Amino acid sequence: MIRLEGGRVGAFEVDGFFIDQHPVTVGQFRTFVEATGYQTEAERFGDGAIFVFETGEWMLKKGANWKMPNASDGGPAPDNHPVTLVSWNDAQAYCKWAGKRLPSNREWEYAARNANNTSTVYPWGNDLKPGGAYKANFWQGAFPQHNFGEDGFMTTSPVGHFGSSPLGLQDIVGNVWEWVEEWSPIERSGTGPERMMRGGSFLCDLDVCHGFQIIGESSSTPETGSFHIGFRCVKDLP
Repeated sequence: MIRLEGGRVGAFEVDGFFIDQHPVTVGQFRTFVEATGYQTEAERFGDGAIFVFETGEWMLKKGANWKMPNASDGGPAPDNHPVTLVSWNDAQAYCKWAGKRLPSNREWEYAARNANNTSTVYPWGNDLKPGGAYKANFWQGAFPQHNFGEDGFMTTSPVGHFGSSPLGLQDIVGNVWEWVEEWSPIERSGTGPERMMRGGSFLCDLDVCHGFQIIGESSSTPETGSFHIGFRCVKDLP
């Protein structure tokens, strides 16, 4: 974990805390499951939300879960990729087991802003591709019609593949959306109150979503498991 001393994000003061260097991986989540016997909500429901690239539509797919994000149509999730198809409730269960917690919305943003209240578009600066290199896993093209895959990935990538932020964080934007603690002030789905997510994912493009900006945010219901949502943990300073 990376230690952050307290400081300011926008107009708000944030106390110091520790934050995971990268999102919780499949391998880390497997250790939790093997130790506790925990079943995710997607496993209990029998399905999870996936995006069908061929049709450009979302669907609930039978058998999709953290171990097999695309069910029988794909292989097992690699251990070094961020765990997905975990709900906000599942993330809370992992955090409790690990002696940690989910970050608050302000803590997440403070970390993404490199603990110095930077006003840049991305954690690494304002240039999308500094030196011509991709710094995050996101959608290249016009969502949902076509993804050129110029960054080398159509779905998740190994944590840390795109390097670290100036603060040392990996995948703080891009790769997968990350659950945070708060309820969202906006109900997007019409199915009930939603929890906030930050950081964008491999499905975010520059025009429709652009969620991998520091200011990007989204939300979903706390029982939702989706193949582009994960989480990272924080811990209070002693």
